[in-house]
Amino acid sequence: MRMIKSRSAAAAAALACTVSLVAAHSATARTASTPATGTGSPATAVRTPAWQQVGDGITSGVSGLAVVPGARAGRTDLLVARDNKEPGENRLATVRLRPGDRPQVRPLAWEGSEIPVDLEGLDAVPGRPGEFVALASDGTGYHLRLNAARTAARTLGTFTVPGASEDDNYEGFALTYRAHRLVAVWADRGEGSRPGTLHAARLDLARHTFSAPVTAAFRAPYPAEHVRHISDLTIGADGALKVSSASDNGDDGPFDSALYDAGTVSVDGRGTVRLSVRKTPKSLGRYPGHKIEALACLPHSRHGVLGTDDENAGGALRTVTGGPC
Repeated sequence: MRMIKSRSAAAAAALACTVSLVAAHSATARTASTPATGTGSPATAVRTPAWQQVGDGITSGVSGLAVVPGARAGRTDLLVARDNKEPGENRLATVRLRPGDRPQVRPLAWEGSEIPVDLEGLDAVPGRPGEFVALASDGTGYHLRLNAARTAARTLGTFTVPGASEDDNYEGFALTYRAHRLVAVWADRGEGSRPGTLHAARLDLARHTFSAPVTAAFRAPYPAEHVRHISDLTIGADGALKVSSASDNGDDGPFDSALYDAGTVSVDGRGTVRLSVRKTPKSLGRYPGHKIEALACLPHSRHGVLGTDDENAGGALRTVTGGPC
């Protein structure tokens, strides 16, 4: 997220919470040795804080993740999306993180539209506290606002991403302001020999319409088998695109994940969106045993949160330094 020289009291509280959360998790850290990426890079070691369970069972995974603004000292609030499909199953929940405590999970009611099927992407709307955009795997987007009590999310509008096809399976969505314009980046996950596809376009939230999108392919060097090349994405303050990739061997795993610096998104002086993807993605770490499907950055810091959808094993969160941020 963007660094600022003078923070408000809320921003300072958020940063204090971030530092204390990372310190608390690091107290229980273990070191994981990770294999080579297959691109000629040396093996890396990821200092691994404990994963924190936020749900048990196949309906409690985390498929999307965003920070809820207004943090107070000693806590971080997150909004999570769940990829459930059946009536009565939870679609959104808030999670409160406090150092030394178990995460507090609170399911939200869905209001204002038909309940979505298979939510896979989620991000906060920059500059609009309490507003979010969620994306379902078929390309249907939902512009949402949390109520004051944070007990429900109301749909302000819906849309379909440009060029959506029944052959696509969208798993990543992120928003950013570039050159004073709101830009959306979303991704078809790809699978196996088929690479993932990144799409980027300006988004008019008042009309829920897009400019003509630009696209770029992305192929993860690792995992090598049963791979979903893009399982989520985030955009840094400098326009850097960070993506997660994951292997999925079925509802009981085993799972494996990796993070990459994939490239950049930018907007020129005429408002043209540009998408640049590295020929060789830069590895940011590997995370065996989990299927990462959600990424978020904590405010005013380089600390991020990873979320997993481990199918029958439920969902988990983990705070890391660097990584997606």
